[in-house]
Amino acid sequence: MSAVAAIVPGGSAVDISPLKDGGVLKEITTPGSGDELPLTGDKVYVHYVGKLTDGSQFDSSRDRGEKFSFSLGKGEVIKGWDIGVATMKVGERAVFFIKSEYGYGPTGSPPKIPGGATLVFDVELFSFEGEDITKDKDGGVVKRILVAGDGYDTPNDGALVDIMVTGQTVSGKVFDTRCLEFEIGEGPDHNLPRGVELALEKMKKGEEAEITIKPEYGFGIQRFNHQTFTELSGETELKYKIKLTKFERSKESWQLDADQKVEQAKMFKEKGTKYYKAEKYEMAASRYNKVIDFLEHEISLKDEAEVERKSLLEAGRMNLALCKMKLQDWIEARNLCTKVSLARKGKDFTFVYCQVLLCEQKIKTHRQKEKKTFANMFDKFAAIDQKREETEKMRKPDTMNNIDEWNSGARNSVPATDPNSIKVVGDVDMNLDINQAIQEDQEHQQENGDGTA
Repeated sequence: MSAVAAIVPGGSAVDISPLKDGGVLKEITTPGSGDELPLTGDKVYVHYVGKLTDGSQFDSSRDRGEKFSFSLGKGEVIKGWDIGVATMKVGERAVFFIKSEYGYGPTGSPPKIPGGATLVFDVELFSFEGEDITKDKDGGVVKRILVAGDGYDTPNDGALVDIMVTGQTVSGKVFDTRCLEFEIGEGPDHNLPRGVELALEKMKKGEEAEITIKPEYGFGIQRFNHQTFTELSGETELKYKIKLTKFERSKESWQLDADQKVEQAKMFKEKGTKYYKAEKYEMAASRYNKVIDFLEHEISLKDEAEVERKSLLEAGRMNLALCKMKLQDWIEARNLCTKVSLARKGKDFTFVYCQVLLCEQKIKTHRQKEKKTFANMFDKFAAIDQKREETEKMRKPDTMNNIDEWNSGARNSVPATDPNSIKVVGDVDMNLDINQAIQEDQEHQQENGDGTA
């Protein structure tokens, strides 16, 4: 048996290592399309085959039949990969020759990769996307780093930030360009959507980023009671380019002594009340939340200072509950009112208990409405099934009407891609759109006066 030929770079291989030290060579085998390259922080999707220079294969995503994904430039893969994939376009396929200092170093990755080995990767880039920075990973705020920042610190809630910002619609229409200094948590007071603040909390000093914001994190109706940008609607998807020039982090609770926590809590309570009176309920809620964060677990105060702490904490919870009620977050409002009622132990208990009952009633009404809506939908399903059975029965020969099994003929059906659009296949083809059924049911309730406000 003849020996496997050693793998060596071709004449078109280019040194793409930052120091031009030959550490990462790239040879394009299939060009990509477009001009856009993945950015630091983007999630990239690739196929790869990894070999040593003697031709022996040590890994392959193609053999597993599953694309490999990672966040570019975050140290999730070897350094040579972060460098190499950052130079690729969608659809491009390339071979990378990666020396050990950009791979697994002098120790290698036993047992398949020896120390000091040069690695040969055949990589194909299929797609890339920005980083989803929302807590629920719902794609509502996607961040792409245009220019990397310095250091490791990022702003926190309450930090004073200095930014340059440009806002535009996804169609490219610019509606906002300015330099701005403000405190994180109070962005809506400066006509900045919540998505911008979420992004800033993930940025470093000097960083420039492009942020795509879906409507629920943008200028939604409940988030803004007025708009400077009258050409925008609550359903507009937005793009922002942001540069974080500088920032000063807010003191965290653990950085303050007990007396300082009380003083900070007073300031947050005053701000919360200001925003509540201005009907900016989300901003008010964020400030009342800070009151709770600072005081809830403080146990070192005594006498009058402890009385003051409890009073502030109780006010923070009750005021936050009122904000949640305004925002129709009934479950959270009920939980907060319950905490207050337990803490008061009889003092003004009636008022707080009434608030709990109100929240319970709102929750009950909402659930009853949901139950009624879905119950009516199931009735629609049953009616359709009955209609289909009657139609089948009418189409059967008389001699077959009393036979339970009936083959009405196979039909080609396509799986539904929308879970709210159900294809009913039988002798009679019918479509049932759940969204439409809900709307019809709500209209029916309104006509008969049995709907809820």
